[in-house]
Amino acid sequence: MRKRLFYDIETSFNVGIFWRTGYNLTINPGDIIHERAIICICYKWEGEDEIHSLTWSKNQCDKAMLKEFIKVMAQADEIVAHNGDKFDLKWVRTRALFHGIDVMPTVKTIDTLKWAKKYFNFNSNKLDYIAKLLKVGAKLDTVGLDLWKDIVFRKDQEALDKMVAYCKMDVKVLEAVFNKLNSYATPQHNYAVQHGGEKYECPECGSINYAYNKKVVTAAGTVHHWLKCKECKKHNKINHLVFTKYQEYIYKRKKNIS
Repeated sequence: MRKRLFYDIETSFNVGIFWRTGYNLTINPGDIIHERAIICICYKWEGEDEIHSLTWSKNQCDKAMLKEFIKVMAQADEIVAHNGDKFDLKWVRTRALFHGIDVMPTVKTIDTLKWAKKYFNFNSNKLDYIAKLLKVGAKLDTVGLDLWKDIVFRKDQEALDKMVAYCKMDVKVLEAVFNKLNSYATPQHNYAVQHGGEKYECPECGSINYAYNKKVVTAAGTVHHWLKCKECKKHNKINHLVFTKYQEYIYKRKKNIS
């Protein structure tokens, strides 16, 4: 069974000392009097309806939350986030390091922001814009910086609940956008082989119901075949040896049927 995890985080700001406001000012790390942290983490498993949420403690410590989420993350074959490679995952690792929590050094990731930049030419690569353009949903309004101020300085539970609702919607929108973009991106994980299947099976869903696309030959003379899964619409490139095995399997199956 495929285990793909969609997640999003919301973070607090640094609290520091500064003497004036304006542009081109330098704030030194030594001016920070309270380090930023992760306020909440929301996540869901592909194929499930429930969106789970974790929040920092009453004293605004994110250690227990991170311990729990890292256990969840370790169960995933792939983790999906928008700008996750540059932002979310680095935040999780940095805060885990701060608390002395062990994290696997590598994890398979899908970053829908990278997909947007690599495969498409949107007017904006922001998640909310893509979701609205593709008509699959929209992010919630956070009502500006005041929501963060209420959470950090006033420890307002209602504000925290709004933040969690905002984060949950981000996860819902993230999965919807992923589902739209997925068939246009090359596979990054072979679920068929992972679960005992053959290399010619669709790496996304395990089907062998293909439409043949074309043959490509590299400069070195290596032959590959592009196939498109009729079930999940994912494109799959296999080498000639694997393609020959696929043809043999199809021939034997047709022969047995007849």
